[in-house]
Amino acid sequence: MKHTSGVPLGIKALRSCGSAKDTKQRMTRYQFGMLVLTFLTYMCYHMTRKPTSIVKAVLNPKVDFNGHGDPTSDGGWYPFDTGSIVQGYHALGKANLGMLDTVFLFAYAIGMFFSGHVGDRSNLRYFLTFGMLGSGLLCALFGMGFFWNVHTLWYFLFIQGVYGFYQSTGWPSVVSVMGKWFPRGKRGLLMGIWNAHTSVGNILGALIPGAVLTYGWGWAFVVPGAIIAFFGIVVFFFLVVFPNDVDLPNPDEMEEDKSKRLLLNGSEDSEYNELAPKHHKAISFLSALKIPGVIDFSLGLFFVKLVAYTFLFWLPYYVKHNPIAGKTLSASQSAYISTLFDVGGIAGGVVAGYVSDKTKRPATITVVYLLISVPILFVYHAYGHENYGITVGLLLLSGFFVNGPYALITTAVSADLGTHESLQGNPLALATVTAIIDGTGSIGAAIGPYLAGSIPGWSNVFYMLMGSLGCAGLVLIGAIAREWKTKNSTHSKEYVIAEE
Repeated sequence: MKHTSGVPLGIKALRSCGSAKDTKQRMTRYQFGMLVLTFLTYMCYHMTRKPTSIVKAVLNPKVDFNGHGDPTSDGGWYPFDTGSIVQGYHALGKANLGMLDTVFLFAYAIGMFFSGHVGDRSNLRYFLTFGMLGSGLLCALFGMGFFWNVHTLWYFLFIQGVYGFYQSTGWPSVVSVMGKWFPRGKRGLLMGIWNAHTSVGNILGALIPGAVLTYGWGWAFVVPGAIIAFFGIVVFFFLVVFPNDVDLPNPDEMEEDKSKRLLLNGSEDSEYNELAPKHHKAISFLSALKIPGVIDFSLGLFFVKLVAYTFLFWLPYYVKHNPIAGKTLSASQSAYISTLFDVGGIAGGVVAGYVSDKTKRPATITVVYLLISVPILFVYHAYGHENYGITVGLLLLSGFFVNGPYALITTAVSADLGTHESLQGNPLALATVTAIIDGTGSIGAAIGPYLAGSIPGWSNVFYMLMGSLGCAGLVLIGAIAREWKTKNSTHSKEYVIAEE
């Protein structure tokens, strides 16, 4: 029984204009198309998460004191500019901003587990379209609070909660689609590059709101909301979930068949003959947890994502409230300079994926990154304000070593575990496994920004972040041990075969 979700109307229209008949050529074209489309899809998801961090400095602006000792500030929006003044900001307002992040991310984490379960049992094209259109609407509704002059905290919290559920539809779905189109063993570098959608989305989510802030902070949400809704329509017309939908073979089976043909006749040029189709059904949550490595990497991502999302939601605010070389930046300038963290993250994800492909030891690579990231965060907090050159360099390095493990675990590792050999080729486990790993990480992502908004003093916040990175390394020790044991066992078998 072949798995199929139907051919989208857009693909039908393109096929009517003619297409290549060679299986390998058609596979390459569709793989490239799905790679680009899923990249743009999740880029939009991340782009619409970023505006909240950009407008924080507008909603709760830095407070100065005039010559008479009276507090003065530029702008503000109740209920985010209220409370006693602590270190240049309204403490209660800052806590309310942290509550926005917490509600969104806890709803996202809870929704993630449901999304993975539903995603493996539904048409992912419809599921993604539903999530993107809903995300666009809710993002815009948050911004409409500016135009409707809303000053009720519960309005914003309600929007954030529902928004978190809609946003949870994205990640399990796009990783599941990628896992269906690309074979195991070739995902590290590919998905390291592909995972740049996270950083590109964050960068666009800073640049676009930063460009429209002067017209009112509401536009920082309305414009990204319109963009993700547009791409949701594109997904509906062009996303192909299964290769079988367009009469193409399973990529993993295609790789296996190619290896067999090379072994038998030294050639891979003969036409692909599809292996006998198998009947599969979606696996249970408990069965997914039993896959070796799922629990380890889930806990590791809990701590890694805690740090990554604290930077995502609070870095522009931190930059705005901590002068560089004695100069306080504007909200837009803070948004722009914070994108350097994501630029470093792109490079970190690509390098981590490449090294993982070469060594086949993703847990080891992850822990090496984490060990290096701790002193870098310490140096950034201690000396990042000295001058612009130091700030730029340390932000790039911080992004490289923090986002590298985040990218590796959420992409290549999740996809490989979702197609683990113990699943015997079952393609209906990817979304569930991905949801477990990223859902656990999202709980950490909810806690980190909340703590950043509640802990007094930025030094204590950075100590919390460094401790989290250390904990991430500790929980992956078991995964490292399995990697080296498996690798040594493989080398021993190869040696015996060579001797024979």
